[in-house]
Amino acid sequence: MTRKIVVYAFNGEVMCFMHALLNVLDMKQKEFDVKLVIEGSATKQIKESQGENSPIAQLYEKVKSAGLIDCVCKACSNKMGSLEDAKEQGLPICDDMSGHPSMSKYIDEGYEIIVI
Repeated sequence: MTRKIVVYAFNGEVMCFMHALLNVLDMKQKEFDVKLVIEGSATKQIKESQGENSPIAQLYEKVKSAGLIDCVCKACSNKMGSLEDAKEQGLPICDDMSGHPSMSKYIDEGYEIIVI
């Protein structure tokens, strides 16, 4: 049976976000059913990970192009100034729990949750 994992990236520090990206790519390569949810201060990385000045731009693009970003928190990305960037990048925006993505939705679907 395929492992089902959702990685919630909360921490906006670039190295923590990078590890969330690396881990979802690793799990995908190992054929896990894996999804990334970008929450909290990590939503600022949606904007900051773009362009040649970002140390993680290529990694971020790889995760995006693989379709691994399942959800971006609407409330947090709005607060961090990256909601419009998320929309421009075509990322799914979630707000099913008072403006934030619900973990229970993933649990109900049989996913394990990892928070970084």
